[in-house]
Amino acid sequence: MATLLSEEELDRALRNVPRWKYDVPGKRIVREIKCQSFMDGIDIVRDVAELAEDAQHHPDIDIRWTTLTFALTTHSAQGLTQKDFDLAREIDVL
Repeated sequence: MATLLSEEELDRALRNVPRWKYDVPGKRIVREIKCQSFMDGIDIVRDVAELAEDAQHHPDIDIRWTTLTFALTTHSAQGLTQKDFDLAREIDVL
């Protein structure tokens, strides 16, 4: 099972993914992305789905016309682990 990050590790990890916001009550990190069109958003979701499958770590994804919201947490650990930040960085590269 993945290990929860300490507060110090969490602070450091958040600095490395500045586009993501820490959602304290949800114990997750969240990023919103605006797309040119609905279909552009769907293409991004497909790309993220492939990354998630490879990592065996899946984000919650909300699709609202041209706005995508990705949320990452490690459900089995009930909070944030390094797996969340690794996938966040991969999503940022897309």
